[in-house]
Amino acid sequence: MNRYVAIVVLVALIGACATSPTGRSQLLLMSAVEMNQMGATAFADMKDETSIETQGVTNRYVSCVANAITAELDAKDQQAWEVVVFKDDSANAFALPGGKIGVHTGLLKVAVTQDQLASVIGHEVGHVLAQHGNERMSLQFASQSGQQLIGVLLEGTEQKPLLMAAMGMGAEYGVQLPFSRAHESEADLIGLQLMAKAGFEPQASVELWQNMAKNSNGAPPEFLSTHPANQTRIGNLQDNMTDAMMVYQQARQQGKRPQCQ
Repeated sequence: MNRYVAIVVLVALIGACATSPTGRSQLLLMSAVEMNQMGATAFADMKDETSIETQGVTNRYVSCVANAITAELDAKDQQAWEVVVFKDDSANAFALPGGKIGVHTGLLKVAVTQDQLASVIGHEVGHVLAQHGNERMSLQFASQSGQQLIGVLLEGTEQKPLLMAAMGMGAEYGVQLPFSRAHESEADLIGLQLMAKAGFEPQASVELWQNMAKNSNGAPPEFLSTHPANQTRIGNLQDNMTDAMMVYQQARQQGKRPQCQ
């Protein structure tokens, strides 16, 4: 990469600035169409590679919770969301651009109430609303481009190999991991609002992460993890619980009382 190409890359990065639903500055280089296509492809691949739960009761239950959450989205985010339950023992769920939601059967052993499941699905939908997948891909590209740019500027210096190696580690621990934790915390708060708007008990989000903490084994230190520590998440949720409870009470007054079984 020569200096002129590097300048073009920097100009492109500056022009891709955006703002997340919580007001955080973002770098988004991919279009919504591209992200939706990638999300649909990834979801189709997973359906081909992973066993799908066919039990009607389980599917109706998960769809009931997911539909109540997605019904609260703004008009610009409304679409036909596809919900699939996968036979997988891990306590996990995900949502992808293009209106795709996947829930692992293992999650239902940890999220033991409709409200706890709503907190997970709301969180995952929050990732999509905040375009976190786009942001992660964009940050990775920007990090690689930045390292290439510095490589050009350091060309011919004796310190180049050491500095490039150190910069690679700095990008991972100084930028990418903190941003991943920021994404998780942001999705927690978006999900908290969504579940409250849908009439699910917000306090269940704290109960969910307490359950997760009981089931976590040897989690790495928070500064080396892409996810905030369970106690950090619980604290952030509790800090925003008063507002969520007000939204929840308003939803209940409007007759929003999910009965997913």
